[in-house]
Amino acid sequence: MSMAYRESVAYLYGLQKHGIKLGLETINEMLAALGRPHERYPSFHIGGTNGKGSTAAMAASVLRAAGYRVGLYTSPHLVDYRERIRVNGDLVSEAQVVDLVQRVRQAAGSRLEPTFFEFNTAMAFQHFADAKIDVAVVEVGMGGRFDATNVLRPLVSCVTTVGLDHQEHLGRAVRSIAFEKAGIIKEEVPIVSGRLDPDADQVFAEVSAARHAPRLRLGEEFSTVGGSTDAFVYQSGVRRLHGLACPLAGAHQLENAACALAMLDAAASTDIRVSDEAAREGIRHVEWEGRLEIVERNPLVVLDGAHNPAAAEAVARYLAEYRRSNPSSRVHLVVGMMRDKDMRGFLAHMCPVADSLLLTRVDLPRAATVEELRAALPAAVPPSEVAPSVSEALDRARRTAAPRDLICVTGSLMLVGAVKAFLRGRALSPISG
Repeated sequence: MSMAYRESVAYLYGLQKHGIKLGLETINEMLAALGRPHERYPSFHIGGTNGKGSTAAMAASVLRAAGYRVGLYTSPHLVDYRERIRVNGDLVSEAQVVDLVQRVRQAAGSRLEPTFFEFNTAMAFQHFADAKIDVAVVEVGMGGRFDATNVLRPLVSCVTTVGLDHQEHLGRAVRSIAFEKAGIIKEEVPIVSGRLDPDADQVFAEVSAARHAPRLRLGEEFSTVGGSTDAFVYQSGVRRLHGLACPLAGAHQLENAACALAMLDAAASTDIRVSDEAAREGIRHVEWEGRLEIVERNPLVVLDGAHNPAAAEAVARYLAEYRRSNPSSRVHLVVGMMRDKDMRGFLAHMCPVADSLLLTRVDLPRAATVEELRAALPAAVPPSEVAPSVSEALDRARRTAAPRDLICVTGSLMLVGAVKAFLRGRALSPISG
């Protein structure tokens, strides 16, 4: 790691002092100074409470299989800052980060005070223009309406799910959160939506109608058939695809795959077209770390960055199915969370499927203490222990588990990143947003 790169990353993380400021004025001014790089390529824009990262990864994988040069922008990273900005799967290089930081700083000048995420977004859009990509797949950071990525006018927008998360910024009710997420719907741009509850669905119906945006809904205009990611069928008004398989575990990935394919179907009238074989190939070879990711066997160690009740419910379904399929195995849960999350709601879903529970803390100011986690436990829980560090938590879980057991590390993408860094024997890049 060069000194110039270290200094560039240090500068980026110094921008955290500006906190989270939702709005498009600053990012628009920065991009204008850069020559509006985000207008030099078509894009797909993906938001949602859960599943947006997996859906983005699938869409990018399918587009690459179809022969396109693809930019992928996601957040947060797990281990390395450079994971956020990729072209055809390759992380932005250290030298490119140094160059981009200098250029975006110049664009911001002394008057603008961009947030960490606004600065990252400008870097990503400029890097994609420099790399002469064919198409970008861009994940919303938070909400949608005032997220920095919402300067895009994409070919297709997508919102995977709407649930309670980031309430301090997006509102306390599902309807208000849905309104923020529906903010990525553009005039006459198709909107793909995953499974929505009635309140959220009503909001999307109203906003899409007002903006004359064609609406494609999971379970209505498109769907998947089959209960396993090992073999399923996708069907829409455009095509019916047999012989699909996805390496990402969990039944919820079927819905994410459906949303990714529906987005590409909705773009079929443009120059971006994907054959049936490219769709199968892209879904079959998608890679997305930290989502029910198996990192060790005997015992099985699974990492998942779920951090809200809806995501916990999906992980709990996977663990319950594992126990049904392996009745002599035990499930050991390692949990660490950020204190601004719904710890009580998360743990209410996770604890009933665990045989043991180990609470830990990532070394971050936002991280909940083990005492705070214990206070959020439901009344009936498995025996719980605490470990002061992530490395100790994983070592203790390994010692407790039998070879046939499963260890699930969950509660935060920051926790997952810390575990992956520990397993790789390397330092963890700072994480935010």
